[in-house]
Amino acid sequence: MANTRKRMESRNPMLQARHFEQLSEAKTGRVMTAAGTANKSAVLVLLIFAGAILSWQQAQPSVGLIVVGVIVGFILALVTTFKPIVSPITAPLYAFVEGLVLGGISVTLEASYPGIAIKAVIATISVFFLMNILYKTNVIRVTDKFRSIMMTAIMAIMFMYLFSFILQFFGITLSLFSGGPLAIGFSIVVVLVASFSLLLDFDMIERMELLKAPKYMEWYCGFALTVTLVWLYLEILRLLSLFSGRD
Repeated sequence: MANTRKRMESRNPMLQARHFEQLSEAKTGRVMTAAGTANKSAVLVLLIFAGAILSWQQAQPSVGLIVVGVIVGFILALVTTFKPIVSPITAPLYAFVEGLVLGGISVTLEASYPGIAIKAVIATISVFFLMNILYKTNVIRVTDKFRSIMMTAIMAIMFMYLFSFILQFFGITLSLFSGGPLAIGFSIVVVLVASFSLLLDFDMIERMELLKAPKYMEWYCGFALTVTLVWLYLEILRLLSLFSGRD
């Protein structure tokens, strides 16, 4: 058990040592299950759609509100990550807020590229089921090496996002984000990394169930899966907009 915890801690940033102290609660309480996590994840996805529909109804969504939504969502994500025990409250709030943000971004792009939103939704759902099948059939095995490679790729992408964000304050836009073949190539890579990140989420759910984690971890694992789905949708949306902009 100790070795399992050590491997999980070293490979998954959402499962740090402090989390395992809380997992001991499972010995005297109800434990999480994969089925329960699936139900919680479904609730979170429905909340995303609810927020998106509400935002979509606004003909011209406020950029300010979208920015506020991004900030609030980020704060909720941090709180949930560092304090999983509050995930039954923060995870639903995060999902709804992200839905508002996704709806606002989607309706804005829809005005320039009609049909792009539904294409992104279909693509995201398709990728989710494909990755789920690949995971369950062991076509792709989530090994320590796979986790290490994926975490390195994710951290590299996050660094590029942060670096680009900082440069924008100086009026500099990296070609990776400004359009053209290089931007499309980078976007494809990010979509692939986000897609394979779903395998890490499936693996985390399975491992947490084996550890007999407390019931609230169903919300936490559902939150982790939701974060990946939000990221995947946004990257697919961006990739589709880059392709559409070349027409």
